[in-house]
Amino acid sequence: MELFTRTAAALAMMIGAAQAAPTHLTVGMQLEPPNLDPTAGAAAAIDEVTYANIFEGLTRIGPDGSVRPALARSWEVSEDGLTYVFHLVEGARFHDGAAFDASDVKFSFERAMAEGSTNAQKGLFEPIEKIEVLDPATVRITLKRPTGQFLFNMGWGDAVIVDPASAEGNATHPIGTGPFRFRNWVKGDSVTIERNPDYWGTPARLESATFKFIADPTAALAALMAGDVDAFPGYPSPETVPQLQADPRFEVVMGSTEGETILSTNNARPPFDDLRVRRAIAHAIDRQAIIDGAMFGVGTPIGSHFAPHNPAYVDLTALYPHDPDKARALLAEAGHPNGFKATLKLPPPSYARRGGELVAAQLREVGIDLTIENVEWAQWLEQVFRGKDYDLTIVSHTEPMDIGIYARPDYYFQYDNPAFRKLMQDLNAAVDPARRAAILGAAQAVIAEDAVNGFLFQLGKIGVWNAKVKGLWHDAPTQANDLTAVYWED
Repeated sequence: MELFTRTAAALAMMIGAAQAAPTHLTVGMQLEPPNLDPTAGAAAAIDEVTYANIFEGLTRIGPDGSVRPALARSWEVSEDGLTYVFHLVEGARFHDGAAFDASDVKFSFERAMAEGSTNAQKGLFEPIEKIEVLDPATVRITLKRPTGQFLFNMGWGDAVIVDPASAEGNATHPIGTGPFRFRNWVKGDSVTIERNPDYWGTPARLESATFKFIADPTAALAALMAGDVDAFPGYPSPETVPQLQADPRFEVVMGSTEGETILSTNNARPPFDDLRVRRAIAHAIDRQAIIDGAMFGVGTPIGSHFAPHNPAYVDLTALYPHDPDKARALLAEAGHPNGFKATLKLPPPSYARRGGELVAAQLREVGIDLTIENVEWAQWLEQVFRGKDYDLTIVSHTEPMDIGIYARPDYYFQYDNPAFRKLMQDLNAAVDPARRAAILGAAQAVIAEDAVNGFLFQLGKIGVWNAKVKGLWHDAPTQANDLTAVYWED
């Protein structure tokens, strides 16, 4: 009888273990990050792996787009909007055991602001006048001028806090303060992270997670169907969504992103330095045809660099309606009655490759003959983003609330408009929501009138995951696959 009891107990334990919820998650991503340091790279894929998982900032952006405490547990802002005092969490440590304190904040921001900084969003830190360590748990930041978005900006991946001793190695072995720590990176395949047992805050419920890089949309579907990946938060195959929606194994969520998908234009390179040529391109583009043909209807037409779900959005899609005859007339007026030849460099995402074919066909109708050059992500970053060696390209800008990039003449668009820069200065100084909305509306109109880029559509977010996986973001208010609250349902 005793033997039977022990056997039954052991069998019950085995059955219970078999039914226990998994503790590992495999996440599909279309692009592999070029490195793993969000403070030294522009690729969204870096944040998609590391944001909130490995690295943390003073603040963080939540799934609803709100600003939340992170390494700063609270803060006070002076009445004139120039001084921020951050009260930091105590007891936090970096994954290598180094203690976190106010000196790390000072180091991280001064490093980002330095003349030789490789931070892709160095402009986030430009308003900072000085950073003072008041004590190990308190830091005071004084701004040159009021900056209404400062707390939000400090929640970007580019503003995470790093340790002086490990900062230089973060590209290949990231060391942050987050609830997960880096385990390994198999180049060309995957990155694996594991739960940080010494995390200062609420522990992650997952023990580990693997980010699996699958560039091909057909392979993405196959991986989901075979169970090789548990979730694909940015699913790249919209044409197969009905198939997945009909499968009870999966949850399919149609959400929104901050991704303005644009036909980026080199405004400093002839003939694109001519406003008439850029306006001709705007009239040649049929946005809805691109959305239907490349994205199978998933996407919202935009007429400027601004997200339609934002309360300050102004619909400017009617400014340059699809009108090939008007496009040809503008080209002739600009001295190109027979059109011209140019190149279109396309990075790997399906929205770019598929959309690029349609854009090339539409521009060909008005006499602009584009040679398509498919480039890998690292090439795009080197040639287009850093080198500014391009005519046209297609990319989705997934950074949140990033219309301010048009105020940077050295940005890869090479757009230089003092009036727009003045609007951004006014925006930074404005606190009243109505005033900010009015300025944002004017800013959208300026870059739309100048046809700085071909504004195509707001990238939709198709999330597909195992129906038992809970806690993944439905929308993407910033570029992240935040796993901090993710778990498997029993």
